Amino acid sequence: MIPKLELHLHLEGAAPPALIRDLAARRHIDISGIFDERGRYKFTDFAGFLAVYEAATSVLQSPEDYARLTRAVLEDSADQGVVYAETFLSPDFCGGGDLSAWRDYLAAIEEAAAQCAAQGGPELRGILTCVRHFGPERAKRAALCAAETAGRFVTGFGMGGDETVGAQKDYAWSFDCAREAGLGLTTHAGEWRGPQEIRDALQDLGVTRIGHGVRAIEDLALVDELAERGITLEVCPGSNIALGLYPDLRHHPISELDRRGVKVTISTDDPPFFHTSLTREYEGLHAAFDWDEGQFMRLGHTALDAAFCDTDTKARILKKLESTA
Repeated sequence: MIPKLELHLHLEGAAPPALIRDLAARRHIDISGIFDERGRYKFTDFAGFLAVYEAATSVLQSPEDYARLTRAVLEDSADQGVVYAETFLSPDFCGGGDLSAWRDYLAAIEEAAAQCAAQGGPELRGILTCVRHFGPERAKRAALCAAETAGRFVTGFGMGGDETVGAQKDYAWSFDCAREAGLGLTTHAGEWRGPQEIRDALQDLGVTRIGHGVRAIEDLALVDELAERGITLEVCPGSNIALGLYPDLRHHPISELDRRGVKVTISTDDPPFFHTSLTREYEGLHAAFDWDEGQFMRLGHTALDAAFCDTDTKARILKKLESTA
């Protein structure tokens, strides 16, 4: 039960299949095709994953649904020993990008998160995201929702979705809007496109964190730049392997990136989709690279330093980390 921090977790992507099936049945929505014979999410490639993800998300239709989802995700996180997490939330899925509707969804999510924290569960913060394959104009609506609700809970802005669509610079307006609102910035890059995509994210969007970023290893000059600039990578090893970027953990670059001085953190991305958990990630990294408790604690402090939360929150989480040191 090493205390853990997670910085790269999609809220809908963490939805237990049983929860999604229950909501679908209540609304008489047939999404049976997205599950395998064991009741797990099924897909064969990244495009299929996105389709299944959006089908599962389609049954989440009210603030109450998202409150229930938040509680379920945080209960599972607590079982993994998580003390702090940041989750990606898209106003596109929570009210269709309408600010008034988004406020209702946010209130329900935030209340559920506060209740879980009061009961000893993880502290949660939200990173609002635009969806890359929905295009730059819809991204602006997401950014405005982020800027208008920035505060204690909404602390960051980012971009997910299909990395092969468009260019990072197409979304510069949205990131500038979020920056002016004081939000931390991150974006998915270096997962499906190579090192240049990471360079573009740093240059065109001015992010301090990169979602995934693992293909930086293909350009050692970029690796050195990431280390020198203190850019944090939100690495999700199980996700990368499930989607076929690497055959297994021993071939995954997280250890080499860490050895070369890049700030890396450990996350699950969309855990039930990739049949993983944060505990399983830790166990796999221990087996593959012989990482011990000291290494995991060091990476926990790296995650805390990079977290998009205020200093008081960081001080509370630090005490939880140090209490087991």
